[in-house]
Amino acid sequence: MEDMNQLGHGFDVKAIREAAANLDDGAVTDGYQADREAVIRMLNDALATELLCVLRYKRHYYTVSGRNNAAVKAEFLEHAQQEQEHADDIAERIVQLNGSPNFNPATLTARSHAEYDESTDVPSMIRANLIAERVAIESYRQMIAAIGDKDPTTKHMLVRIMAVEEEHADDMRDLLDK
Repeated sequence: MEDMNQLGHGFDVKAIREAAANLDDGAVTDGYQADREAVIRMLNDALATELLCVLRYKRHYYTVSGRNNAAVKAEFLEHAQQEQEHADDIAERIVQLNGSPNFNPATLTARSHAEYDESTDVPSMIRANLIAERVAIESYRQMIAAIGDKDPTTKHMLVRIMAVEEEHADDMRDLLDK
C-alpha cells in the first residue's frame, strides 16, 4: 500500500497541509530552507545599495548640464527610476520574509556596497556610475551564490535585478567611450 503521506508524484501531503496552519508566517513555510535572518540582512544591504544608487543617479541627473548632455541626463534619470524599482522589489521581499526593510538614512552609506558620488564633470559621473554598477553586479552574484537553491523566490529576484545592473554597466561603458 502506498504511503498516505505521499502523492503520486512524491510530494509530502503532510508538509503541504501543515503549510496552511501557520497563517501568521505569511509566505514563509516550514519548508523554507535558507537562513531567513541572514537573507534579510543581505537584502537590507542590497536595499541600502539600491537607495544610494538612486540618490547618486538623481544627483547626476540634476547637476549635469549642457545641450550636448541631454542623452546622458536621460540615461541617468532612467537608471535612477530602475534602481528605485529594485529597491521597492527588495523591500517587498524583506516584508514577505517577515523582516523589516531598513530605510534608515543614518546608516545607508555604511550598509551600501556602492558609494555616493559628487562629481561635477560628466566623464567622472559616468565613471562613478560604472564602478557602482560593477560593484552591484558582483554583490548580486555573491548573494545569488550564497542563497543557492534554498530560497528560489529571492534568487529569481536577484538574478532579474542583476541582469538590469549588467545593462546599466553596458550603458555607462558606452557613454564613457563616446
